Amino acid sequence: MAVNIYDTANTLEQQLRETKEFKELKASYDAMKTNKSAFDLFKDFQEIQMQLSQKQMNGEELTDDEVQKAHDLADKVGNVDEIKALMGKERNLNQLMNDLNQIITKPVQELYRD
Repeated sequence: MAVNIYDTANTLEQQLRETKEFKELKASYDAMKTNKSAFDLFKDFQEIQMQLSQKQMNGEELTDDEVQKAHDLADKVGNVDEIKALMGKERNLNQLMNDLNQIITKPVQELYRD
């Protein structure tokens, strides 16, 4: 019997949406969006992170100004309750995803143990 692993992945995707961790993350994100200044700051923080990651992946050096701007923005983000709550929920979902990844990759891990 052939296994369509993509069907399994699509089922997992739907089940992930029903987990406590995802629902709490979504509720936290929706709550943060109601605070315009928090939401704008969060979006700015995401943009800076993406830009710096892209530069690093391209092998480009980060300037001192870029690093300082990222640190300053991170400090501001860390002082906003709605964003702190969101990041806590994000950590919880990330832990679940890491657990799932360990389960999914178990056959490969076992293969290389021999």
